[in-house]
Amino acid sequence: MQDFTKFSLKEHSITTLKKQGVTQPTPIQQEVIPLLLEDKDVIAQAQTGSGKTFSFLLPMLEKVNPEENVIQALIVAPTRELAIQLTAELKQLSNQNNMLAVYGGQDVQQQLKKMKQKINIVVGTPGRLLDHIRRGTLDLSHVSMLVLDEADQMLHIGFLNEVEAIIQQTPSTRQTALFSATMASEVNKLAYKHMRHPHKVHIQSTTTTVEEIEQYVVETTDRQKQDALRKVLKDNRPFLAIIFCRTKRRVSRLYGDLKAQGYLVDELHGDLSQKKREKVMDAFREAKVQLLIATDVAARGLDVEGVTHVYNYDIPQDVESYIHRIGRTGRAGEDGVAVTFVAAKDMQMLTMIERGINKKLPRTRL
Repeated sequence: MQDFTKFSLKEHSITTLKKQGVTQPTPIQQEVIPLLLEDKDVIAQAQTGSGKTFSFLLPMLEKVNPEENVIQALIVAPTRELAIQLTAELKQLSNQNNMLAVYGGQDVQQQLKKMKQKINIVVGTPGRLLDHIRRGTLDLSHVSMLVLDEADQMLHIGFLNEVEAIIQQTPSTRQTALFSATMASEVNKLAYKHMRHPHKVHIQSTTTTVEEIEQYVVETTDRQKQDALRKVLKDNRPFLAIIFCRTKRRVSRLYGDLKAQGYLVDELHGDLSQKKREKVMDAFREAKVQLLIATDVAARGLDVEGVTHVYNYDIPQDVESYIHRIGRTGRAGEDGVAVTFVAAKDMQMLTMIERGINKKLPRTRL
């Protein structure tokens, strides 16, 4: 399979993938996309960094009919950050605005207001989804495609009962896809209880980039994080570096602060036009910009020679994002360094990342 055109996907999806520099499907995408397009149930076990996200988002966008004013697809994710990220990627791949993220810590009234608009795809965390189901504000009776993403993380956090309750609100005729880095017995049990003759896809990990990159953690607080970043930049003296932030707003704020302090810096996020994005990338490739501050979605498929350092200013919210981010450095046999800044509240996420990459990261405190 040479490129995404072989899957008969919507033109908009293929164009967007090309713009992001994604032209060839990964092994998991080659196996899972055709199965999901044929309405098969799928259990996919793949190590993080395998490209699993597009393997279910692309078929989902093919199947959803934007003319119908009902929720047709549901993605359940373990964390609100992952739910936000998945929704952002859906919006980038689609030319529709018919998707909604529902998660805790968000204004319920705002969510209720959005739910009155035409929504075809919902991405949410188990607790908040269940909250809406109990309020009677979320109708899942027309869902034809259900995706359980990061199923092992979801069960590890203790969401089994909530996930079961959500599944019971969807029609038994729906298509189900479950993605997990590991196949613990609870994940298997959940899969076989709720799926019809699922096709198992197991992709062996081929990621060696993680091994070859020098990685360490800087323990700090949210208040001191920017000072810690500047100190590390002074010590590391990167030639070219990418600094990852969780949201567009945080990208812009950090960009403004570092620019005011005289750094050669620019920003990359989903609000930029294609022309502006290309201008930023050209300046970065030519080393006219030394520090590129970006969101995960904006950096998808970004491949620049000579990136010496990656800084996780905000900790990634899943292992796949971690591997994807740090893989921007250490390309083509070159050395690379990845530094992750963590506050006390990030420790659980850090443990999850370390478990996913099977490596304890050295800590330093400034």
